[in-house]
Amino acid sequence: MILVTGGLGMIGAHTAAALADSGEEVVVTAHRSTRIPSFLAGRVQVETIDVTDRDAVLALGERYDIRDIVHLAGSIPDGDPLAFFRHDLAGLLTMLEAAQAWSVRRFAVASSIGVYTGRPEIPWDEELALPLADLPHAIVAFKKAVEPLTLFALAGTGVQPVLLRIGGTWGPLMDPESPFSIIPPYVGALRRGEQPPPLYADDGGDWGYAPDNGRAIALLITADTLEHTAYNVSSGTRYTNRELVEALAAALPGTRVDLLDGRSSDAGDDPYLDIRRLTAATGFAPRFDLRAAVADYVAWRAGNDR
Repeated sequence: MILVTGGLGMIGAHTAAALADSGEEVVVTAHRSTRIPSFLAGRVQVETIDVTDRDAVLALGERYDIRDIVHLAGSIPDGDPLAFFRHDLAGLLTMLEAAQAWSVRRFAVASSIGVYTGRPEIPWDEELALPLADLPHAIVAFKKAVEPLTLFALAGTGVQPVLLRIGGTWGPLMDPESPFSIIPPYVGALRRGEQPPPLYADDGGDWGYAPDNGRAIALLITADTLEHTAYNVSSGTRYTNRELVEALAAALPGTRVDLLDGRSSDAGDDPYLDIRRLTAATGFAPRFDLRAAVADYVAWRAGNDR
């Protein structure tokens, strides 16, 4: 059985669904959100626990034969970075202890595209050394710290660490007003008949669709062998706002988002992730390009509030 922490969140739920699709038995943990999405109903075991609760987590090993762990549970900072770091570090350490106690085969943990911040090369690949840099968000700072902590904690234990450098992810179950992606808020505004703010046509970035990124993570955790510890997880493509506006117009006929010429800054191209290592290890290729992803998401939102 495979344990997915945060398994009812956006990335976790799509990872759990992809694992179930491949025939794996899956147990997920949930804490803040316990609503089971329709595509997971009846397909996974759900345990309502906080992963910072050591006793509750270790007790899972008495009820399930857990072979692998995908640790995706995390919180959102509320203005106090120390409280955020303390909480999410406690969850990480608890899950690392569980991985050792249960002698699991593989421990995959969410890192972030943000760990590459400061590298001028585009696209970003896993061979790049991670620089010292001013980081854009407390979440990125924590994800960057997760990598060495995980590697040191599992060294010599027989548990294989997998660092998931996840790109900008959006899709079903994302907060419709999330500050981390413009796509759900723009879809919501257009569905309400509102006119969202104009976008610079050539701005863009790394936008991986959640069902694709979840499937990539599932392929990594179930692979027979992995030669590396760090893997980029995303679409492998830099999309632009021009392409997004075209996709929105196709999925929501009669709506309009205005485009401004050029880019919002002269800082150079927006970065994106190179996923050749992921593809070589698992055969992964995205099933959704941006237009197909937007159409799928609009259809999903027609019957779901997030």
